[in-house]
Formats: sequence, C-alpha cells, structure tokens
Amino acid sequence: MTVTTAACAFGVVAVLLVILGFITYQGISSVSWEFLVDTPKPVGEGGGIGNAIVGSLILLGLASAVGIPVGVAVGTYLAELGGNWFGKTVRFVADTMIGVPSIVFGVFIYGLIVVRQGYFSTLAGSAALALIMIPIVARTTEEMIKLVPNTMREGALALGAPQWRVTVDIVLPAAMAGIATGAMLAVARVLGETAPLLFTAFGSRFYNIYLDEPMASLTVQIYHYAISPFEEWHAKAWAATLVLITLILGINILVRFVTRRRF
Repeated sequence: MTVTTAACAFGVVAVLLVILGFITYQGISSVSWEFLVDTPKPVGEGGGIGNAIVGSLILLGLASAVGIPVGVAVGTYLAELGGNWFGKTVRFVADTMIGVPSIVFGVFIYGLIVVRQGYFSTLAGSAALALIMIPIVARTTEEMIKLVPNTMREGALALGAPQWRVTVDIVLPAAMAGIATGAMLAVARVLGETAPLLFTAFGSRFYNIYLDEPMASLTVQIYHYAISPFEEWHAKAWAATLVLITLILGINILVRFVTRRRF
C-alpha cells in the first residue's frame, strides 16, 4: 500500500510537471521585457500584457480585501458557534456556492451592478471574484480552526479570558498557517477565472487604475489571444499563460514564507 500510494502521488506530481513543462516550452520564447510592460497592439507590431498584469493584480487585491476577511469571519463563526440551525444553513450555502460555476457569479453581478450602472467596471469584476473567494475561505477556515486542540481554548478560558479574546489571540494564530493556505487556494482560483470578468470588468487595451471603468486581466487577454486566427497571438497566449502561472506560484511562495516565519 505504501508503494501504491507513493506511485499515485508521483503520478499526480508528474502530470503537474508535464503541464508546467509544456506551457514553459510553448511560452518562454515569447516572454521579454517589452512583452511584460507593453500593451496589446495589432498583429505584427509586437505588444504585450503589461496592462493585463496590472489589471489582474488590482482585481485580485480588491477581491481579496473583501473576500478573505469576510471568509475568515464566516469560517470562524461556523467553527466556534456554528452548531445551531443558522450555522448549518450558512455551511450548506457555502458548500453550494463552492460548486456553483463561476459564470453564474459573473451573470449575477452583471445583472446586479453592471446593468444598473450601465457600464462595465473594475468594481463589478472584483465583486464577482470576491463572491467566489468567500465560501472557499470560509470552509477552509472552519476546518483549520476545528483542528486547534480544545485544551488551548480551555487553558485560556481557565485563566479568565473571554470567548472573543480566546478566539482572536489563541485560536486564530494557531490556525493561521492553514487559513493562509486556504486563502491562497481561493486566490489561485479567482486569478485563473475568465468567465466572470467577461460579464463584469470586460477588458481594456490600455493601462487603467480607475475603478469605475473596464479593466484588463490576464485571463481575458489570454482568451482573446487564444481564439484569434494568428500564430503570433497564439504564442502570446502561451507566454501570458506562463506569466499567470508564475504569478500564482510567486504569491503562494511569498505567503508560505511569511506565515512560516510569523506563525
């Protein structure tokens, strides 16, 4: 059984390495400084994905600023006080939202915000991504908090600490490494989403920092490059995919490093 489980683990890692290797092989030749900082241009004139990189980071930052704190708060409630009917209802809703296709969130925000505003915007895109993040972070946070030994809670309560202080100062720091891992799973999920952004942020050919205007993103730019009939743009799609994977990997390594040192 040890050999079998090791072989299965190796098979999963091997598939991942093959995918990463293939993407690197296809895209590395098109990656350059100009590609990373320039904006999209017509075929034959070069161009790059600089605006899409900045747009993805802005969208991710706004979505994380809402999705991660709300998700952690919901997960903490479910773990510490979620044994009643309300907690069970929230848990069921969170599980259901995790399985909902991402395009549904995009259509929902499109009808709720974009149609009412009359234009696509960065805020609408980040709202759709935040809705995707919240249930993932909430359920991961709940499970990580449940792994904290009850003896730690009992010791703090025995010393006279109130319940909220035990949760904030004892339970959450003890579970922070696992919570950070769940947050990174949510970040990786939304950073690779395309469908919600087509209905909300839409896209742009230029650098943009205004939240009430359409915003470029890596995934939407990859989509446009990939469906074009031009080989040059197909190569740019592979290169943009490589940049996206590298960005996700870099964020995960950074968060792992920070949480390992502090918690």
